Amino acid sequence: MSVLKTIFTWWNGATTGIHFTVARRGRFVGQDELGNKYYEARDDRDSYDRGRKRRWVIYNGYAEASKVTPDWHGWLRYTFEEPPTVEPFVVKPWEKEHLPNLTGTIHARRPQGAISQGGDRQRATGDYEAWTPE
Repeated sequence: MSVLKTIFTWWNGATTGIHFTVARRGRFVGQDELGNKYYEARDDRDSYDRGRKRRWVIYNGYAEASKVTPDWHGWLRYTFEEPPTVEPFVVKPWEKEHLPNLTGTIHARRPQGAISQGGDRQRATGDYEAWTPE
């Protein structure tokens, strides 16, 4: 089944066509701690802007853009010229650790009162008065 997924689906990882294009046109730049692999084109032949080489990511598993860490995101969007493998990203002391978007997964936050938690919540306290039309 995984061979068919590789041939026909892009959301479960890179397709066979992408692997062919990467081998022919790209150069491996690095890999992040989540297992995503980052590439840069060998030249600017198929670039949108002359002088800029295209950059892309091949996700490890399900393709979800929030799985790109901030340091690599900056490199992909040309905020940083050098990739984090050459010039490491300096994390400020007030910055939080990167988390991918967990919405729609089993790890998503489900607060008390959510339908997935049974829909029961605490009753309103005495400071709440329901509005009724007069």
